Amino acid sequence: MSSWLPLSPGERSVAIEVLVHGPLSRTELARRLDLSQGSLTRLTKPLIESGLLVEVPEAGTPAQARQGRPSQPLDVVAESRTFLGFKITEDMVHGVVTTLRSEVIARLDRPLTSHDPVAVADLLAEMAAEPAVRHLALAGIGIGVGGLVRERAVVGESPFLGWRNVPLAELVRERTGLPVVVENDVAALVEAETWFGAGRGLDRFVVLTIGAGFGYGLVLGGKRVPYAEEDRGFGRHLIIDPSGPLTPDGARGSAVSLLGIPSIRYQIRAATGRDATYEEILAAAAAGEPMASRVIGEAARALGVLIAQIANFAMPQKILLAGEGVGLMDAAGDTVRETIAAHRHPQAAPVGLETKTSDFHDWARGAAVLAIQVLVLGADRA
Repeated sequence: MSSWLPLSPGERSVAIEVLVHGPLSRTELARRLDLSQGSLTRLTKPLIESGLLVEVPEAGTPAQARQGRPSQPLDVVAESRTFLGFKITEDMVHGVVTTLRSEVIARLDRPLTSHDPVAVADLLAEMAAEPAVRHLALAGIGIGVGGLVRERAVVGESPFLGWRNVPLAELVRERTGLPVVVENDVAALVEAETWFGAGRGLDRFVVLTIGAGFGYGLVLGGKRVPYAEEDRGFGRHLIIDPSGPLTPDGARGSAVSLLGIPSIRYQIRAATGRDATYEEILAAAAAGEPMASRVIGEAARALGVLIAQIANFAMPQKILLAGEGVGLMDAAGDTVRETIAAHRHPQAAPVGLETKTSDFHDWARGAAVLAIQVLVLGADRA
């Protein structure tokens, strides 16, 4: 297997542009990167020789007309490398194998029966060694964890797993022999959507996730904005309604208390004495059941306020709403949209809101994309 590293900053820019937007003609590539043809030739030569880029026929061009480099766009061979991405939840490990362009070619899930770091690393190594995965010649592993991650290697804190200062990358690398990248799961999802999803090509983009937890990611200038408080309780102290519900998971009337799935279930259980799933609560609200309607209505209004304020201050071209809690839009989307409008200037442009019904494999794909960025391209996206 030929090595692609290290790449110079110029080579990296060319490789990323082709990976995300290709195939691209040399003329278009030079225009996008503001390079002369001579500079582009100098940068692309080692990338072609190493096997990262390949010349491909221009679509729709007859074979006899395909002469000379100007008519041979550059592309990556997506299937030339594969990457394994993991999303670790409280009780499951969800995995995907992707190509270099993040197309999912295999999925694998295993129950997580222990939170002991060594046991988790053993499980990840077992999954990486499964026959369906082993023959794919993995180039690296990305791992997404809900919590604070340092240097893309150490889980500084993960409330879901009860971890502090766990060197997860080292533990998995020792067992698999593969390079490993670990990152906060929301950050990984934001990277995947920025490169290959809803945010591709956008200058200003926001990802908002609702579910068991609550996540926010901001992209400016096409790059994710890192911040020290990442996954340290965003939404727990962001007060939407000071007289709102008080739950064990957040301050009174906070975004988490109003929107988090555990908080919504807690409110229904406290009011009715019955335990219900999130899906059952949404269905009851849609059917007009009073208590479910009140709780889901409050959640919808809270989401509308939050989206409106993000639009007001961050001014994104698009907001992607994702996570296992997005069923709220099906049950009370009109309330969300009405609330957004009520908290925006009457002449403000409509909020570019996209809802993505996702599962944990999307989060695992995000971890795989992070491995592509760091392990293959050496992209500094921290």
